[in-house]
Amino acid sequence: MSGPTVTATLRRLETHGYITRRGTEVNLTAEGEAGALDIVRRHRLAETFLVHTLGLDWDAAHEDACLLEHALSPRVLEALERFLENPEVCPHGHPIPAADGSMAVTTGEPLCDTAVGRRVKVLRVVEDSDAMLSYVGSLGLRPGTVITVTESAPFGGPLTLDIDGVRTAIARNIAGLVTVESAL
Repeated sequence: MSGPTVTATLRRLETHGYITRRGTEVNLTAEGEAGALDIVRRHRLAETFLVHTLGLDWDAAHEDACLLEHALSPRVLEALERFLENPEVCPHGHPIPAADGSMAVTTGEPLCDTAVGRRVKVLRVVEDSDAMLSYVGSLGLRPGTVITVTESAPFGGPLTLDIDGVRTAIARNIAGLVTVESAL
């Protein structure tokens, strides 16, 4: 995005009361935060529908959810949430904001910081890239999967994981995109 486009966008957001600006500092107003949470809620419910109901791959659903999030009326959104039985997280493990704007506090630690020998459960996966999501999904690193870190190469080298009895090496930077918690 070019500088003039950014400036025009910020000016428009400020005019609508979504942000305040002081010099180079930009902050969301209460109205801006509520609007952002509403879009996140719409997006994550759309992703959940696309993946769990229509069977789309979790790495392909993001783009279609971006289109759907703007087309859902409040009535359809409420019906969709009921149909999905009020999911708490999206397919990638991120919390879905409630209709009142509240959102569950997230916990966990990056997989790359997990000690060797520790059994952990995948909570969330950052969905920045469809290709990365496809790769991580092909390894079986999805929310709910229990894994064990079996080796950690020195000097920032890869981690070796046991995922359902299969040993797999994963780059430390990719492991940093996976959030885990202790498995009981």
